[in-house]
Amino acid sequence: MSSDLASRVLHGWLDPAVAFTAVIGDAADAFWLDAGPGASRGWSWVGTGIPSPPPRDVGLDGATDAAAGPFRGGWVGWSGYDAAARRAGAPAADDAGPAEVWLRVDRMLGFDHAAGRLIAFGAEDALDGLSVSVARAMSTGGAPRPADPAPVGVRARHDPDGYAALIEQCRNEIREGRAYQLCLTTRFETAASVDPVDTYLRLRTATPAHHGGLIRSGGWALLSASPEQFLSVSEGIVRTRPIKGTRPRSADPAEDAALAAELRGSEKEQAENVMIVDLMRNDLQRVCEPGTVAAERLLEVESYPAVHQLVSTVAGRLRPGMTVGDLWDAAFPAGSMTGAPKLSAMQILHRLEGAPRGVFAGCFGWIGSDGGLDLAMVIRSIVTHPGGAYIGAGGGITWGSVAADEVAEVGIKARAPLRALGAELPPGW
Repeated sequence: MSSDLASRVLHGWLDPAVAFTAVIGDAADAFWLDAGPGASRGWSWVGTGIPSPPPRDVGLDGATDAAAGPFRGGWVGWSGYDAAARRAGAPAADDAGPAEVWLRVDRMLGFDHAAGRLIAFGAEDALDGLSVSVARAMSTGGAPRPADPAPVGVRARHDPDGYAALIEQCRNEIREGRAYQLCLTTRFETAASVDPVDTYLRLRTATPAHHGGLIRSGGWALLSASPEQFLSVSEGIVRTRPIKGTRPRSADPAEDAALAAELRGSEKEQAENVMIVDLMRNDLQRVCEPGTVAAERLLEVESYPAVHQLVSTVAGRLRPGMTVGDLWDAAFPAGSMTGAPKLSAMQILHRLEGAPRGVFAGCFGWIGSDGGLDLAMVIRSIVTHPGGAYIGAGGGITWGSVAADEVAEVGIKARAPLRALGAELPPGW
């Protein structure tokens, strides 16, 4: 299936933040897939769409187009964790709000950061109007500055002692042989009214990431500074880049380097990462040519403003005839957000967490009409809704986990999204 959108290279350059606020404006069904402020590589896209889920029978391929980029039309959106867990055979709680939101793109601007190119996509008879809107936005000046947040209160689903007790229950499940690793999560919530655009601008400034994003529809919005690419498909190759292993950053260069070295050398973090690599290899083998699935990179430290992360890359060549639905069934929910073995882990976590995850631990991004895709994990993210907002956070538990360290890791991951809301971690976290 090819894109039904025409494209046109525009003269000049526009900051994607300006494009979203000045060109897309207050459109109810809108998206901004963000390579990050000041990005020098990758792509960003801003646009609008019509609510519509991608068909499961879209064939996977993702042929590149040097002139128009990797994503030239299709769907942008998110799928949450709970419905996916049920489809995979695990029990899951019901959360308020939509299980998924997908927009069939009707107009879009693509930003090629490496080449400094700006491309308009849309119906042929709409490109002139989109070009005029871009030219007008180019004259408005610099990127918008978000307002300082008003202080808001948050409540935690678990207090630190309760979460530590759940960690010990995870270790007991592992000792009894029912799992090897479990990704235990919790939630922080506010009932305060939240402006999604201002909040996202604060989030991306504090914790820029290569897979950021703002997607809004139906009164709900996902604001993400995700560092984890879940799945990508291009030229018939599928890749996943699971993250397992986290250390905080330090302003002191020597201490910061020591923290990165500690992460790189941690036997516990290495074991946790390799378990998920093996799980993801197993998932991808269900849709890939025999013998083609392998770890391209293993246990690499990537550094972001708030954290160091331990990252691996697994890839394989897709079998002919594989579809978006086939890949979804094979790999979602992601092993990095469940644990291993996947089904047993989801069953255990449902019992221990006792509440829905919602959009958190799901995925978001784009699915192209040509069968390419790029999806990120919903982590380091804020979900806003008519009744407030929530933030999910968690970490992988192994037999070697120390409860106090795991509690501290949750705080490290939740701190930046909470501050973007105008909140601080609840006491003890």
